[in-house]
Amino acid sequence: MAGRSSSATALRRLMTEYKQLTSGGSPDGMFTAGPISESDFFTWEALICGPKDTPFEGGVFAAKLTFVRYVITPKFDIYHTETDCSPPPQPSDYPLSPFKMKFDPPLFHPNIYADGNVCISILHTPGDDPTMYEQASERWSPVQSVEKVILSVISMLAGKLNQSTRMSWITDHPAFNQEPNLESGANIDCCKLYRDNREEYERIVRESIKEQLGL
Repeated sequence: MAGRSSSATALRRLMTEYKQLTSGGSPDGMFTAGPISESDFFTWEALICGPKDTPFEGGVFAAKLTFVRYVITPKFDIYHTETDCSPPPQPSDYPLSPFKMKFDPPLFHPNIYADGNVCISILHTPGDDPTMYEQASERWSPVQSVEKVILSVISMLAGKLNQSTRMSWITDHPAFNQEPNLESGANIDCCKLYRDNREEYERIVRESIKEQLGL
């Protein structure tokens, strides 16, 4: 009974967010997001434009948002992909818990796993922080939303921008306008390259976008 109640709450919240997104649009037209079908409101697709004046400029990136819970046993890491989770999905308790976000195809970025899953503070639940690199204010809470998460991800892709190129929607909130987290990154090789050879990192990103566009 509790599962039905939480799923109903999640559905109402998602319908409200979808209505707001479709009526107001996204800041600077940077993304679209919505359910993949009317029969499945717990699986969304987002299309995200690469931020201007960054290596991701010109790309349009598809991401899957999954609003279900998985029962995680000790052998599973909380950041494992959904294909690694053998237990069946449980009823959604969104917005008490965050959703999963996965780029397909994956993006080459320090905070995106090789399989496309996004590792960002705003999608981490409150609680213990074994790496000690996150502030509690940056993590998930029920006041967050699909829009706030996607804007945080776009800001993550953009990194720190000069004031002249700063996107109009970026605020002074700690989740925005930050360099990638290299201390607890998702893609270790990418973290090393970003830190040691930024020019080569940016070249690889640009080449991957050209490849996606068939150029």
